[in-house]
Amino acid sequence: MVNKKATMLTLTSFLSFGLLTACFNATEVQDTGGHSGGHGGKSASQEESGHSEHGSGHHGHESGSNGYKAAFTWEEPITAGVETELTIHITDQNGDAVQQFDTNHEKLLHLIVVNRDLSFFNHIHPDYRENGVFTVNTTFPVGGKYKLIADSVPKGTSGATLSEWIQVKGDEGTASVLEPDSELIKQVDGKEITLSLSNTLSNEEVVLTYHIGDLKTKQGIDNLEPYLGAVGHVVILSEDAEQYIHVHPLDERSRGPKAEFAAVFPHSGIYKIWGQFQHQGEVMTVPFVVEIQ
Repeated sequence: MVNKKATMLTLTSFLSFGLLTACFNATEVQDTGGHSGGHGGKSASQEESGHSEHGSGHHGHESGSNGYKAAFTWEEPITAGVETELTIHITDQNGDAVQQFDTNHEKLLHLIVVNRDLSFFNHIHPDYRENGVFTVNTTFPVGGKYKLIADSVPKGTSGATLSEWIQVKGDEGTASVLEPDSELIKQVDGKEITLSLSNTLSNEEVVLTYHIGDLKTKQGIDNLEPYLGAVGHVVILSEDAEQYIHVHPLDERSRGPKAEFAAVFPHSGIYKIWGQFQHQGEVMTVPFVVEIQ
């Protein structure tokens, strides 16, 4: 008999005002120089991870303000380099399977996967089966702890989120230390991306402005393609992966070279920011690390 491990976690409401604050998605993006899951995109470096912790391990269980819960199941052990099918089962306040979900930026469920030092990032979109069940196949590159962050919008709600730390068997390698970037400029897939912040204060609205240009010509790119229905998406995680912010653009119809997002950092500290944009059919993931006062 196949041995399974299940984790029950609470889905708590998203904070949203053009941005969502919480966690989780079925297309893969890795900050490892490539992007799997059908987008064929590129990423800037081998770094990524994080999110707010609502569970207390594989057997953690909490009740959220709206009572929604989710259980992750998988064939165990999860081993690095081996494709694993994850199943997510979402239930309501009464323990009944959620039957209907609203589409949120072209998907019913978003799942973010990061490792402990935030050097790995994966944004995927599980397929909906029925009776509140989603499934997705994914591969964890190395051993160690990973956080799963899932967000959905059960019909009639403003949204629900859940997160869970899981352990993956295999060589963990050496963890990297997260340090703020000395300059907010990255080169990805023949493009130069700069990021500026209107301020670096916690508990204040911060406007994040991206400028995407051609690396060779230095000309701004003004024909970005919609990614999940918008010019781009931004995921932000605190250094300890406790704080998660999912940000959508202020002007979703923008096509570049400028893309603006608004976020509120809840605490001072170091945060990692992943911006995702699509150009000529490829999704690029651009990571930055900043310090908030």
